[in-house]
Amino acid sequence: MTCAGTSPQGKRIMYILGLESSCDETSAAIVRMQTDEVMGRCEREICANIVASQIKTHRLYGGVVPEIAGRAHIEAVSRITYEALETAGLTISDIGAIAVTTHPGLIGALLVGVNFAKSLAFARNIPLISVNHIHAHVAAAYLADPELKPPFLALVVSGGHTQLYMVEDELTFCMIGGTRDDAAGEAFDKIGRVIGLPYPGGAALDKLAYEGDKGAFVLPSPALAADRPDFSFSGLKTAALNLINSARQRGEEINRADLAASYTETIVRGLTKQTSVALKLTGAKTLVLAGGVAANSHLRAALTSECEKRHVKFVTPPLALCGDNGAMVAAAGYFRYREGLFASTDLNASAADEM
Repeated sequence: MTCAGTSPQGKRIMYILGLESSCDETSAAIVRMQTDEVMGRCEREICANIVASQIKTHRLYGGVVPEIAGRAHIEAVSRITYEALETAGLTISDIGAIAVTTHPGLIGALLVGVNFAKSLAFARNIPLISVNHIHAHVAAAYLADPELKPPFLALVVSGGHTQLYMVEDELTFCMIGGTRDDAAGEAFDKIGRVIGLPYPGGAALDKLAYEGDKGAFVLPSPALAADRPDFSFSGLKTAALNLINSARQRGEEINRADLAASYTETIVRGLTKQTSVALKLTGAKTLVLAGGVAANSHLRAALTSECEKRHVKFVTPPLALCGDNGAMVAAAGYFRYREGLFASTDLNASAADEM
């Protein structure tokens, strides 16, 4: 095998190594890109996608501890990179480019992946590519749907982000709306932890919500009435906490299933409402749902229904590609590789959305 080459049929093949370490999961993946230069198409195949999860470790603390996360990345990154190569049946000499998440995220965690990628790229003279974590989540949709092409509207929902973007092309993201405070994923995890669900609270809350009455509690919507489709989750979290604390002060325990159902319904309804507004504003004919919270079954169902009503194509990655993973980083890195946007050895990480 070779890292890149052109077949007699005019198809160019290359392998991209994607590295992800922005939070509490270390991931190394290899994606095979086959470009048909005659037809102008690109076929993508995930050859390996290894994820070293830290959920069991952080569950002891009810959330991610940045220092512990960084140390765990150090222990895992080299091992899983060579595991990915072995799984794909490749050697490092077959890799045509190394893509790594550089921003946004936990700075200590990001630095582990960035420095490992820089060292490997320098040692083996392999092109290095900087990838935006949010762009990578959206790029997971290209792996799910080979026919997906911009322009489209993207709703990115995770533990740290809740934003609506108009994706004009693979590298151009225009924010249409977003959260003004907390993210939807953080809102799910916080209330899940308070009512005693295991970390990550969002996943457990998703399951519990099916057992409750979604109309049991009236909670404030995270959808803001403003000039653009923005969100705010702080008031919703406070209202839920007040319900829980008031019940406990009376010596009672709130019905967890009813709260989970009502809380989930309120968030899903708010996200769907503002997404609908954004679809109308932009005239987009395709909606992409991406990010860790894209795994939420209630949200997937609500947006599927909304898109069917509006005759809008709906694309969301499979559950395995919703959380942080290296395959999405490799997919996003390809577009920067295609444009010759390579990073140098002074590449750094940043906790902020922009670098």
